[in-house]
Amino acid sequence: MATIREPLCATLNASVGAREPTVGDTVEQVTALQPAERVRLDADRLDALYRQFGLRGAEDVVCRALEEIAARLARAERDYRAARFADMRKGCRGLVGMSEEVGMPLMARVARDVTACIDAGDGPALGATFARLLRTAERSLCEIWDLQDGAF
Repeated sequence: MATIREPLCATLNASVGAREPTVGDTVEQVTALQPAERVRLDADRLDALYRQFGLRGAEDVVCRALEEIAARLARAERDYRAARFADMRKGCRGLVGMSEEVGMPLMARVARDVTACIDAGDGPALGATFARLLRTAERSLCEIWDLQDGAF
């Protein structure tokens, strides 16, 4: 059974003259990965907000939550770049509850994963998972804004 490294190394070996690749080698072709993950809003949660607060009240709750989510994401990104991981963890932990409140379960799960990476002290995993959080958040926020445009 081949590992994921074997096909990758075979491809790299072919591009650097059939030897083991080393740092600084130039390759002829680089494939840019464009991860695409489908986000799904929790319609039941959103319906519950409408039933609990009515149309205007639910609109206010969702709008305030979206503004706070966007602000916390921006802060988390600044904290990440400045290596303020305790502050970043606190902000991402808050994103979990806010995301769940407005029906964005995938974003909540990925925010939990970011806090787990911080707790584990795993820098590479944190970088990848935080990038996933930013992608997921962007898609989730767009999805809920589109939904709101149709609902209100």
